Amino acid sequence: MNSTGRRAALMGCLALALPLALTRPATAQMDATRAMNFIQTTGNALVEALNSTALNAAQRRERVANILRQAVDMEGTGRFILGRWWRTASPAEQQEYLRLFEETLIRNLATRLGDYQGVRFTLGRSQQRTEEDVLVTTVVERAGTPPINLDWRVADVNGQPRIVDLVAEGTSLRLTQRSEYSAVVQRGGNQVSALLTAMRGQLQQMQARQ
Repeated sequence: MNSTGRRAALMGCLALALPLALTRPATAQMDATRAMNFIQTTGNALVEALNSTALNAAQRRERVANILRQAVDMEGTGRFILGRWWRTASPAEQQEYLRLFEETLIRNLATRLGDYQGVRFTLGRSQQRTEEDVLVTTVVERAGTPPINLDWRVADVNGQPRIVDLVAEGTSLRLTQRSEYSAVVQRGGNQVSALLTAMRGQLQQMQARQ
C-alpha cells in the first residue's frame, strides 16, 4: 500500500473510532510536563494491555476499553462533535446520544486495538497550545506496518488531565467526525433522531461481529 493509501486507511479507521474533542472550559492550567506524563502513563498502559500474552483477544479489548474510559473526556467529546445540533436535541435525545456515543467509541476502538500485538509507543515533543491545553507528539509502531505519527491534545477537565483531541498525520479527528455527524443530521431533515438511528445501527453491527 502506498503512502496515500495508508493515510486514507488510517484516517478511515481513526475518524470512526477516535473522534476526540474538548468542549468544556478547562478548570486549571495544563502544563507540558503534566500532559506528557499523562500520555506516557496512558500509552504505557495501552501497550502493556495490547502486548500481554496472558490475555486473550476479548480480555485485551476489555482492558483497552477500561483504559480509554479513564483517559478520554467522553461527555465533552460527544457534545463537541454533535455541535449546534446539541441545542436542538431534546433532553432525552441528548442522554441517548451520549450513551450511544460512548458505547460506540469504546467498542470500535477497543475491538480494533484489541487484535494488535507487538506495539511500540514512543513519546516525542510537547507543544503548549494555550494555557489550558498541550499537544503531545507520539510515534506508534507495529510490526509489519509503517510508523504512525499521532499527536494527543490534553487539557484539564474537571481537575484531571484528559485526552480531548487526536491529530493523525496532521488532521484533527474531532473536526472530521463533527462534519460527518452533521451531514447525517442534515440528511435526516435536521433531526438528531436520524443520527441516533444511524448510531444504533452501527452499534448493532459491532455487536453482531463480536
